[in-house]
Amino acid sequence: MEELARVVEYQSGWVMVEVELKSACNHCSSSENCGTSAVAKAFSVKTQRFAIASDKSYQQGDMLKLGLPESVIIKAAALVYLLPLLGLFMFAALGHVLGLGLALDSNTSAMLMALIGSVLSWRIGKYFAHRIEADAQPVIISNLGQQVDLFRQV
Repeated sequence: MEELARVVEYQSGWVMVEVELKSACNHCSSSENCGTSAVAKAFSVKTQRFAIASDKSYQQGDMLKLGLPESVIIKAAALVYLLPLLGLFMFAALGHVLGLGLALDSNTSAMLMALIGSVLSWRIGKYFAHRIEADAQPVIISNLGQQVDLFRQV
């Protein structure tokens, strides 16, 4: 995964960069008629700042292309999306067995345990996904030079 970042400052081997966090909206053909797209346009663009170790020096305003290994994103997505499904099915089976063993309605106990299992495993997956993402350090792929402003203020 690649993203553009602007250099905010450079200090002894560390580059402070700023990345604009964009919404996934406005990228499809129906964005003109979409209500979700209108809501996404209404809110301002957010930025995130972080430091990256670098042996090269950069000037303020340089545009850098940053890269993050796809394996990090795939692992985090699998934890957040697949682990809750696994928890849902496992806890549903456990609830069904408990319902039969305790002479309760097995469908109700399966549904309740499935809900508990999916929420619990989602929280666990989210926790580990944050840890994976925190340990992943983006790398500088290339220096794109200074950003060009087409509309200069006089």
